[in-house]
Amino acid sequence: MGRAFEFRKARKMKRWSAMAKTFTRIGKDIVMAVKEGGPNPETNSRLRAVIQNAKAANMPKDNVERAIKKASDKDTANYKETLFEGYAPHGIAILVETATDNNNRTVANVRAAFNKCNGNLGTSGSVSFMFDHTCNFRVNAETVKIDLEELELELLDFEVEEVFQEEDGILIYGEFSQFGNIQKYLEENNIEILSSGFERIPTTTTELNEEQQAEVEKLLEKLEDEDDVQNVYHSMA
Repeated sequence: MGRAFEFRKARKMKRWSAMAKTFTRIGKDIVMAVKEGGPNPETNSRLRAVIQNAKAANMPKDNVERAIKKASDKDTANYKETLFEGYAPHGIAILVETATDNNNRTVANVRAAFNKCNGNLGTSGSVSFMFDHTCNFRVNAETVKIDLEELELELLDFEVEEVFQEEDGILIYGEFSQFGNIQKYLEENNIEILSSGFERIPTTTTELNEEQQAEVEKLLEKLEDEDDVQNVYHSMA
């Protein structure tokens, strides 16, 4: 198994600490999807993907419908997606994905987190080149009518890099830019998408001792606690 599998395995060990945080993140995703492509999931592929993720996270259907209705209101502010790059102690690269309706607040809070934990907030492009931007899909294995090798061959044209089986479904990893094409293939072949998303996988990782890891974890936890933060990625092994 490859890099995406190992990354996924590590990420699964640290889920969102609170259900409320997950629902807030999905709520922002719904707003951005509706503002971009409208409230109808049949014609808005991004919204369709977010609804699948909401279902996978056990977000109540009423919550999803309220979020879509609220997002459709022209007075509801949209969220701006911003990527922050920097370093934690001991040279660990950090990427922070945010979605905010107040960029000044978010910049100040992210900078404060880095400063308080002996990190350094960098400039655009200073760290992102160390990560591969990927898309992923978790699909219902029972709806896949061919074996994994055949499926991987079928998806080669869409730059899929890895296909592997897990307890909760089949995982597919590909290039970020191919998300729409992979989504279309799966839907056209009646393969049920359970959830989907994007991840940034470090091209190399750094081993730290226990004490050093604790220093980095302190910064990661502080960033993840910020309301505007959607995802945090790092290069620590």
